[in-house]
Amino acid sequence: MSKEHWKVSETHPKLADRLDEDLRMVMDPELGMDIIQLGLVRDIEIEDGEAMVTMILTTPFCPYAPQLMEACRSQVEETLEMPTEIEMGHEVWNRSFMEEDAEDWGLY
Repeated sequence: MSKEHWKVSETHPKLADRLDEDLRMVMDPELGMDIIQLGLVRDIEIEDGEAMVTMILTTPFCPYAPQLMEACRSQVEETLEMPTEIEMGHEVWNRSFMEEDAEDWGLY
């Protein structure tokens, strides 16, 4: 899900742009791609002064899951300067979630 589909894009469009940019610094250490390119951030919303991030992983038993989710949570918290929680989404990741330029990475 691209930032255009994040709830924060509707409620705080300028913050959505900053989040998209800042979250590109959070890299999947195994694939060497950022979590936005991979489509792992499924939603971000702000409610009552707190942010909630919904994130998925490329595999159910990703050995980097705790690190990756914490890096995402802390980056959102730093960008928004507000308390942030992260939850695991229920979607199963597939390559269609990736940005269009992923072909250049040889993952297709």
